[in-house]
Amino acid sequence: MQDNPLHISLFPPHEDEDLDMQFLLNSCLDIFDIRAKTKTLDQDLGLLQAIDERLAAYGWLTNIGIKFIIVVDMMGRPPAPDQDKRKFPAAVGLRDAEMKPAFRAVQTAYIQLMLNPFYMPDDRTPLQIANYGGKNPEITSKKFINELQRIGKAWAPGLPNI
Repeated sequence: MQDNPLHISLFPPHEDEDLDMQFLLNSCLDIFDIRAKTKTLDQDLGLLQAIDERLAAYGWLTNIGIKFIIVVDMMGRPPAPDQDKRKFPAAVGLRDAEMKPAFRAVQTAYIQLMLNPFYMPDDRTPLQIANYGGKNPEITSKKFINELQRIGKAWAPGLPNI
């Protein structure tokens, strides 16, 4: 696997920061590799890095080596005008365990994608990547993307399930 992101979902207020998030994700993937060299990896890697006082990246590794990264805006996200402002509090003092429901939901969405008999994942060999102009082909399943959007919009610190 080339460690290229297969899917990136951004939520308000960060929709226009795609390039910044790609750099952040690639640095987090490097942290996965560093931790793998220094110790046995657990499924829940917890906090990978605190980027600044606002953004924190958390990692999750499946038993087959799929890496998930969730970047949390510690200031919280602005609620829509029709939403309760208390539903999406700031993530100050976020514990690693509060990320588990989000990671489990993302992993479940990925498993459902892989179980779809009509979804054909690419092998992502260097030759196939070259056929995509040097870029790793991203997951384009609308069902998967919609599920990640639902998870991202539903998650808030302290929710036991999503």
